[in-house]
Amino acid sequence: NRQQVYKVRLSDFDDSKASVLGDYLPSRLGMDQEESVVGMVLPGDYSGSLLFFFENGKIETTATRAKEVQALAEKMITIAKENNLHNKRLVMSFVTKESAAAKLFNTIAPSYADRNGGYTRVTKLGPRRGDAAELAIIQLV
Repeated sequence: NRQQVYKVRLSDFDDSKASVLGDYLPSRLGMDQEESVVGMVLPGDYSGSLLFFFENGKIETTATRAKEVQALAEKMITIAKENNLHNKRLVMSFVTKESAAAKLFNTIAPSYADRNGGYTRVTKLGPRRGDAAELAIIQLV
């Protein structure tokens, strides 16, 4: 199941499990090495939504997914504001489509050069008909 939530500390993993799960995960998300990862969903679960968001600038999805995409998108935009090889490799590990990464580095990030965060907006729409899931729109500000 791609949407597993890991409810343990990263330091509890032995080396074989850490390499499978990605021992780089806390440093990529701005966490200390010993900080708990309780309730955190792995970023790969939302990579498709993140890719679609960077291509279109706006998506309509569930509120939970919108919040996760918002967190990852803001981190990717902050990384992309400084255009160098290291940051391109960091972004390409999450945004795997080259055209979306190029758009992020060439158009999206330079437009937020003077802004310190708050690049996206999540607007709740109400429940979805059928399963009553809370819908939201995430868009670039």
